[in-house]
Amino acid sequence: MPSKLIHEPVLHSVSYAGVWPGQARLTLDAFLDKAAALGYSGVMIMAKRPHLSVLDYGRDECLRLRERMDALGLRCAVIAGYNNFSADAEHPDIPHREIQLAHIEALCRRAADLGAPVVRIFTAYEHPSFQPHILIETLREAAQRAAGFGVTLGVQNHHDCAAHYLTLLDLLTAVDHPNCKACFDAWTPALHGDDLAAAARAMASWTVHTTAADYQRRPRFRYSPSQVNYEQLTAAMQAVPMGRGLIDYKAFLGALSEGGYTGPVAYEMCSPLSGGGSEENLDRCARIFTEYIAGL
Repeated sequence: MPSKLIHEPVLHSVSYAGVWPGQARLTLDAFLDKAAALGYSGVMIMAKRPHLSVLDYGRDECLRLRERMDALGLRCAVIAGYNNFSADAEHPDIPHREIQLAHIEALCRRAADLGAPVVRIFTAYEHPSFQPHILIETLREAAQRAAGFGVTLGVQNHHDCAAHYLTLLDLLTAVDHPNCKACFDAWTPALHGDDLAAAARAMASWTVHTTAADYQRRPRFRYSPSQVNYEQLTAAMQAVPMGRGLIDYKAFLGALSEGGYTGPVAYEMCSPLSGGGSEENLDRCARIFTEYIAGL
């Protein structure tokens, strides 16, 4: 393992987008000011309102945004797209596949204007009317379109389809396009109970970006009066500051580095966080992240 892990800390704008109850909401411009003030040199930008929606940001707006980032000493490392290729699959008469491909192409156009090398995308949620071969074909076409803008698609291990790292590896191998890679994160294999180092080694050569957050497990139970006892339910996960949860990022990032990954690590606060959603607590956790990465 390298004696020192060097990965640029990047701040995901979803962290200040007000997406969960009680979370502070900043405009995209205010977020950029915040990221620079906190000492970040890179950002991951959420590609939906209240931040970078393709409806609100055309080429001129993106070029102005890029100038603003340059003035702040920031670069856009990743555009974070939000898609679900199985959406409304029960209605095949509606061209949802084409609609989502058009959206991803629009994201790639914005990424090129902003100088972002990667557009993060998802796969699909499980749906009885959605077949795996459709996902392969759709990702390949999306990658072909991304290549026209000099952008790489990073498939995040987030939605149901191909969430497990071995299945994601199978998927990317089947797509077989140089502009379709992985935005491979540690929290999914950690929750699956996988060996994080083994998962990272398997995915390192495919990985173009990784996003980090840390969690503690909270057991859940339902009381059964007839049994005078509790039934165990699926545990909940509580977001906590980096280094205070169950995810071994030292092992994960170490294995990614061994496999040749030298890219950034983005921090996201996208679910209710220990300490609450005030701007002060978000700032505190964002600073802890940079300290944690430096400490590795």
